[in-house]
Amino acid sequence: MIGKTVSHYRILEKLGGGGMGVVYKAEDLTLGRLVALKFLSEQMAADRQGLERFQREARAASTLNHPNICTIYEVGQHNGQPFMAMELLEGQTLRYRISLGPKGYAPSTQPGPRPLPVDELLDLAVQIADGLDAAHSKGIIHRDIKPTNIFITPRGQAKILDFGLAKLEPEARQFASSLEGSVLPTEGLAVEPLTSPGLALGTVTYMSPEQARGEPLDKRTDLFSFGAVLYEMATGMQAFGGNTTAVIHEAILNRMPTSPLRLNPELPPQLEEIINKSLEKDRSVRYQHASELRADLKRLQRDVGLERTASSLTTLASRLPAPVEARPRRAWPVVTVAAAVAVIIAAAILLRPSLPPPSVSGYAQVTHDGRIKGASNSPLPSPLVTDGPRLYFTEQAESGFGLAQVSAAGGETAPLRTPLPFPQFGDISPNRSELLVTGAVGTEPEAPFLILPIPAGEPHRLGGLLGHDATWSPDGTQIAYANGPDLMLARADGNESRKLVTTSGRPWWLRWSPDGSRLRFTLYDPKTSSFALWEVSADATNLHPLLPGWNSPPAECCGNWTPDGSYFVFQSTREGRTAIWAVREKSVLLHKLDRAPVNLTSGPMNFLAPVPSPDGKKIFALGSQPRGELVRYDANMRQYLPFLSGISAEGVTFSKDGQWAVYTSVPNGTLWRSKVDGSERLQLTFAPMEAGLPRWSPSGREIAFMGRTPGQSWKICLVGSDGGAVQELTSGQSNDADPSWSPDGNTLIFGTLIVSQGGASATMAIHRLDLQTHQVSRLPGSEGLFSARWSPDGRYIVAMSEDSQRLMLFDTTTQKWSELARVNVAFPDWSRDGKSVCFESWNDEPAFFRIRISDRAIQKVATLKGLRRAAGTFGQWSGVAPDDAPLTLRDVGTQEIYALDLQAP
Repeated sequence: MIGKTVSHYRILEKLGGGGMGVVYKAEDLTLGRLVALKFLSEQMAADRQGLERFQREARAASTLNHPNICTIYEVGQHNGQPFMAMELLEGQTLRYRISLGPKGYAPSTQPGPRPLPVDELLDLAVQIADGLDAAHSKGIIHRDIKPTNIFITPRGQAKILDFGLAKLEPEARQFASSLEGSVLPTEGLAVEPLTSPGLALGTVTYMSPEQARGEPLDKRTDLFSFGAVLYEMATGMQAFGGNTTAVIHEAILNRMPTSPLRLNPELPPQLEEIINKSLEKDRSVRYQHASELRADLKRLQRDVGLERTASSLTTLASRLPAPVEARPRRAWPVVTVAAAVAVIIAAAILLRPSLPPPSVSGYAQVTHDGRIKGASNSPLPSPLVTDGPRLYFTEQAESGFGLAQVSAAGGETAPLRTPLPFPQFGDISPNRSELLVTGAVGTEPEAPFLILPIPAGEPHRLGGLLGHDATWSPDGTQIAYANGPDLMLARADGNESRKLVTTSGRPWWLRWSPDGSRLRFTLYDPKTSSFALWEVSADATNLHPLLPGWNSPPAECCGNWTPDGSYFVFQSTREGRTAIWAVREKSVLLHKLDRAPVNLTSGPMNFLAPVPSPDGKKIFALGSQPRGELVRYDANMRQYLPFLSGISAEGVTFSKDGQWAVYTSVPNGTLWRSKVDGSERLQLTFAPMEAGLPRWSPSGREIAFMGRTPGQSWKICLVGSDGGAVQELTSGQSNDADPSWSPDGNTLIFGTLIVSQGGASATMAIHRLDLQTHQVSRLPGSEGLFSARWSPDGRYIVAMSEDSQRLMLFDTTTQKWSELARVNVAFPDWSRDGKSVCFESWNDEPAFFRIRISDRAIQKVATLKGLRRAAGTFGQWSGVAPDDAPLTLRDVGTQEIYALDLQAP
């Protein structure tokens, strides 16, 4: 090809080549300029994907005219071979520039990481971000940002190359394979191959988490990849490395790279913040636009320049001569020095940097027993507490939930004995010799507190105090505890109890600040079922939410201070994922105090209940990947077997003919309908609505359920069995739940919870809704009852008492209630023939039972002992299959305690 003329280009020399084709240096005979001609090889031109990629690159790049994007001049063909005429670049790839190191040494003469100088890094980074912003503004996503696809000219101009994997944002299709980006080489540089088959839609080391998972992509995927490039520019090392694709994918999805400041202490702390935000695994908290990233980089570039100016002023001031004596005619040296000092001080105040944000640099699994950890029916996770060498927590065993312990270094778990039912930790004493334990969880009555000595000793009651959570003051002289909506104070021996403050909900997870000046707690709002962090001073003043408006609706809880009081760590749920966050509490000399919460964990695993270690170097937390499996008890085999293909669902009920099922998925709470063989699945509700406890209408055409949007109370809703708009049937401030149809389909009954102003009390009753007149009325005598179920023949309504200790029966003919059984009960439901009521109980051991209406005889159907059960929106759900066999949700997820290495500057 050398010397030949292609169209109006005369080929001068070959620049390089690879599997995709060959790149030549050529002269444009019309305009008299030098260009690069990129020819697609015959083999790739015959390949549909190769040709499509080549054409995509041409289409995408040709629409862009920006100084930081390689310009495409023309696309044509020569003897059946497609070619592209583009800007001829001289210089080197960013990959090669990084290999040269900060002083431009040859790669072979400088071992170890080779970060770029900060000035050069920021200059190039601003240009690259500007180029990305230009592409994104045209709706073009590059999808293969990496150092070999960024070129640096001799004048320091950055150019983004190779849009061969680019797509226009409206396009939805994904491509099954990906090829390594091509490189426009320069004289004296080795050319990297134009293909690298076998990678999944991008270069694996720089993929975003959503890219690695094969999910639909948007502009934010480029910003993650650019974050990985920034990391490499700042440290000389790849953010995510490994020997295999699987190892790299795992790192991208689950691990944070080593702190850039640890690898390169000369970096500005703000640059680490920018890199960390770019590398957020949850794209909703990553940079949303390249323009935001560019603005932060330019701001940092300006601040770095101002710091250098301030440093120069300091040096200049140090060289000024000191005045010998104060004379009126010679006052100017003093004024000059004073002015210089004032400038220096002002610059130091204005330009003082923020501290690097806290981060987690590593994870280690502590427990490996596969058991559920946390209270069985509490809306919050149970606390972890530690004395340093050991961790103490709540765990499910065969006999139910109990207290357990494990070495903080990992190992076998061991039980801790306590006489309280459903025990839960409150706190550990300041001298770490005693545990504070309570038996009250969820909506159970207030219970006594026990002091449990460790490592051994007999438990004893803490005075006459009653409550549901408590904590020691830092000096060990006081106990703060919660009783109903009230926060109370008492002496450490339980005497001299007094009210501190009344809250507007139900306070949980109480913790003192290390200096004893404040109390923080999680406030549960029963009207909206939401959680928020609150604070009150120890003198009962300044009661206020900690993070108002930060997350709407709030979903934060379970906070603990680090031992030195520098940070407050807590859990927060966003978009269905729970992570650990940290807020800086103390300022540091010559550094700004940034109170914005910082996300410490990411990836698919939820992290809950954080507690810092006594030395502040670790955070212990519960790591959870929830997954349920619907199972049915097989009486012949005497075991639980997967049902409906083992879907993760609760609230499963069936149409009158037994051919259809409706259920809510766990954990996201969306409503689905399908045939009992799992076919013809149809989603009926969509986020942000949360659905629960659905019921088919007798006609089979409609489904009633309880539904809500975040921050709102539960309402009775209706949706067609074939989908469509959701209709709210109830309104007001009450929580309306658990609907049931009358056999004629004209009436719904449901439970109603009315919470008083301030949450101090609540009343429960059963109401009925006439679907013809839309009138709501209270069922006579139903106060204190819930979970009502209409019998198939319409004669009876069964319900359970508020304390779950009685099963009640309402005769619709006599309009009278009678006690069907005095037994603890959950999820009652009628048998198919209407002659019995099926329910779950746990008197001697957890099991399924059936009670006949005619003679009130109770029969055990199946044991639940030893079955690991998953918790959904309404605790551990159970139901009845069309043949009256018990149904429940088996836990097949993971839930273990992890030790997180905390980097807390």
